[in-house]
Amino acid sequence: MENSMNELIRTVKERFSDNQKLGEMFERCYSNTVRTTVKQMEDDTVHIITGDIPAMWLRDSSAQVKPYLVLAGQNEGFRDMIAALLKRQFMMISIDPYANAFNEKPDGSCWSKDETKRNAWVWERKYEIDSLCYPLQLAWMLWKTTGCTAPFGDNFHIAAEKILEVFQIEQNHEKDSGYHFIRRNTYYTDTLSREGRGSLVKDGIGMTWSGFRPSDDTCTYGYLVPSNMFASVVLSYLSEIAEVVLKEKELGQRAEKLSREIREGIENYAITEKEGFGKVYAYEIDGYGMYNLMDDANVPSLLSMDYIGYCPKDKAVAENTRKMILSEANPYYYSGKTASGIGSPHTPPGYIWHIALAVQGLTEKSREKKREILELLARTEDGTKMMHEGFNKDDPSQYTREWFSWANAMFCELALDYCGIRPDLQEENAKSADGKN
Repeated sequence: MENSMNELIRTVKERFSDNQKLGEMFERCYSNTVRTTVKQMEDDTVHIITGDIPAMWLRDSSAQVKPYLVLAGQNEGFRDMIAALLKRQFMMISIDPYANAFNEKPDGSCWSKDETKRNAWVWERKYEIDSLCYPLQLAWMLWKTTGCTAPFGDNFHIAAEKILEVFQIEQNHEKDSGYHFIRRNTYYTDTLSREGRGSLVKDGIGMTWSGFRPSDDTCTYGYLVPSNMFASVVLSYLSEIAEVVLKEKELGQRAEKLSREIREGIENYAITEKEGFGKVYAYEIDGYGMYNLMDDANVPSLLSMDYIGYCPKDKAVAENTRKMILSEANPYYYSGKTASGIGSPHTPPGYIWHIALAVQGLTEKSREKKREILELLARTEDGTKMMHEGFNKDDPSQYTREWFSWANAMFCELALDYCGIRPDLQEENAKSADGKN
């Protein structure tokens, strides 16, 4: 693995020969995750911590290894590491599909002793749609890149059934859901209202409910639009896996039907008018007509629509939305002496996120714009050669999280994308395992 990784690092550094710092940052960020966050477990799975917290988030761990997909097609070590992570993720989803973060072992460690269904494996049980989406996306990408079907064992099947069940239950949250989450003596963004059920939503609009955002902050309105977009996309991936790999046509049809229902819900309910921009997607809705017009730095976000693979019914709506969220019409868009970009209510006002800047670059069509954002990232790391969570728009020496593996991975994805190095998601890779299972 080391030789393969070092060769790629040399290639990228050569392509940034005109900016040595970008090459050095890529080297440090790319090597950091695999060297500092990955732990091989006795059951042949892999546990990946988020960085400065010992637990494994389903979302973060998936995002942390995505930059290694470019090596997985040629290097068995990286392929097997990602497959082992996926096996662990699907095992954890099988244990509790409502949890977002898990322990290395079932020792009862947790962020807080919350009022919700407890399990010794669970670090935190904030229900977030994206936590179930990321492993499905990663499994599909690994299969398409390498032909590897190793993650599609018994736990995958159990997890897939539970994901479908939860998404369907949460399409009728008020009537069917038993999920609740209360955290006492904390900020309102860390707990759900109405005795742990969250703000009232209208059942039966097609979209599926989420208690929390990818930031782990509570949703203002329960239909989180970018996460529903992500769900619609990955359910179509699950449908393909079910029909082609598992040979389970009924499972594939259920996944595809749910994907269509969610997508129709988005297009029918999540679009509104914004003065000066026209028709735009809201960030959150309740189904009764209430909209939250904003975007958050965490992914999935409205900014990440192209990145997560969501194809809008009307491209003009997506273009209008991008213009809106990259302006002061988005309450979490900040412009300062050093940088302009999207932040989050999860961090102090005026703090821009490196993840959001990386996503902005990944969704730019112009190579020159991608380069501009890479250089902005290099100017705001405050000498650490690593990415942070958020930094002050006027003073990058003020930041949250000295090192943040997810943010490092997003920088690496943008650097690789700029260099034209991307996962080879070819159909022939997935026609058969070719012995890679």
